[in-house]
Amino acid sequence: MNLAAIRHRSTGSDCYALDESTVVLNLWTDRGVQAVTLVCEDPFIHELHRRREWEGKPVPMRRHCELERQTLWTAEIRPAFKRLQYYFIAEEEGERVCVFENKICPEAERSRISTEYFKFPWLNPSDVIAPPAWVRDTVWYQIMPDRFCRGAGFVNNGRFREWGDFSNPGYNDLYGGDLRGIADRLPYLKELGVSGIYLTPIFLSNSYHKYNTFDYYTVDPDFGGESALQELVREAHKLGVRVMLDAVFNHCGTEFFAWKDVCEKGRASRYFDWFFINSDDFRKHEFTVADGRYYTFSFWAPMPKLNTNNPEVQRYFADLCAHWVRDYDIDGIRFDVGDEVSHSFLRAVRAAVLAAKPDVFLLGEIWADAIGWLNGTEYDSVMNYPFSGCVGDFWRDRSMTAVDFMHRLSFCRTLYPRQVNEVLFSFLDTHDTARVRESCRGRSELLQKLTILLTAAGTPCLYYGTEIAMRGKRTPYNRSTMPWDEIDSGRYDSFRTQVAALVHLRGSHPALKRDDMEFLTDSAFPRLVRYRKGAVTVSLNAGDEPVSLPPEGSVLFSHRYRGGTLGADGVLITTNSESERNSYET
Repeated sequence: MNLAAIRHRSTGSDCYALDESTVVLNLWTDRGVQAVTLVCEDPFIHELHRRREWEGKPVPMRRHCELERQTLWTAEIRPAFKRLQYYFIAEEEGERVCVFENKICPEAERSRISTEYFKFPWLNPSDVIAPPAWVRDTVWYQIMPDRFCRGAGFVNNGRFREWGDFSNPGYNDLYGGDLRGIADRLPYLKELGVSGIYLTPIFLSNSYHKYNTFDYYTVDPDFGGESALQELVREAHKLGVRVMLDAVFNHCGTEFFAWKDVCEKGRASRYFDWFFINSDDFRKHEFTVADGRYYTFSFWAPMPKLNTNNPEVQRYFADLCAHWVRDYDIDGIRFDVGDEVSHSFLRAVRAAVLAAKPDVFLLGEIWADAIGWLNGTEYDSVMNYPFSGCVGDFWRDRSMTAVDFMHRLSFCRTLYPRQVNEVLFSFLDTHDTARVRESCRGRSELLQKLTILLTAAGTPCLYYGTEIAMRGKRTPYNRSTMPWDEIDSGRYDSFRTQVAALVHLRGSHPALKRDDMEFLTDSAFPRLVRYRKGAVTVSLNAGDEPVSLPPEGSVLFSHRYRGGTLGADGVLITTNSESERNSYET
């Protein structure tokens, strides 16, 4: 047995409270391990029965998922007295070892050496990670307001380029999309099945993207001002659509009042400690700060980094977020560069926001493992970049098999507690990446990727225009304007209808939103991806040849499926449940 592969910590995603009565315990082993038993009981049970030694009860663990070199075993326990003490027994070909907190030893030696048990001290309800319940059922749609839609009555005052003209685009070209235009297109989004919109920054700035914010209290007049935001939220809520704003608190723009005061007064400014200034000559006019004179986002001088460790900064932005929630009734906040702001800052902001609206969703932009921010006191969720990387790699590298894909996707599922997995912000593209259509051989391949997105756990997000297979490899081409004339003429109806069918299918089958996923691999078809979620089976032929695949139950959705044969780049979704018989076939 490979003992070095065995690991467990009684914290994080290895040991956590799923709800107010259930504790989840996970153990990592080598794939050669054949069985694992959890031995657990209340830590004081022996005192209750007047015994000297503590003894636990055996509970068989089940394989939760399989990675390339590891297996994750899991068990759910409902401790009667909210406490738990435990250890594990792993078995492989007759060898049995006990896994304690301080050692791993042969079972026969257990009584001869001192051991330290793992402990889950107490199940406190306030410690349970509990993202807002509504998020799990939400399908998001990301919008860059300047590039989405001009509202009724828009007048070009000469500052905006012609809509749709992306010939020789500049990085700061304005096109005139606004919040009124988004409100006008809410019926379009509702028809698509969208139930939440995520807006990139909308507050005062001199750029089209607004990530260099000048005034966090002023909605940019180009977007319609404060009244336009109030109207958008009001109209969205009437349709059951939530609204999430982008918060740029890691850095600000050069016209932010505190930075202007520092530039004017230097060290005499009361806001000097709101930033990280390392040199008295920080004011010199250079576009980068590679000399370290002050810290910024990346090395860009126009984006000075805020000192989120400063209590005054924390109070300012906590009050700001409470204002956004209270006065605009927004439903979520996405934190840009969410891994660089301080943990104490996030806890302060969370407390202020939840006091104003208890079910606000807090999302962090973090590109890697984010377990340190997901303990229930900071973010509810993070952007699921590991997922998009997993999906992208499988279709990019055609030497990968369905088993390889299973291992990669399983890794994504092991990073966080289950209730976090079910609200992870999953996507295929954003304003920071190339559009997903650029990496696809055709729309059929894009449809396969969207099928994965919309049938996996998490709260999925479509980048504006992905539903019509918009293209754009590099910035600013990945941020082009929505072609509304072509959309309204029906040019994209066929593909958009398919995407809408997948979105609505997710809404009608709760099993698709859960973290459970049973893979069905077949060595005869190495790029046939199949998995089962409840009564629903999803099949994707990512190979180059047709596959014979009789349906299991009734067909809910199909693409390139005829006569029991799933063509290359085809999709088949079936159910063996009698409760849903609607189908969509192309």
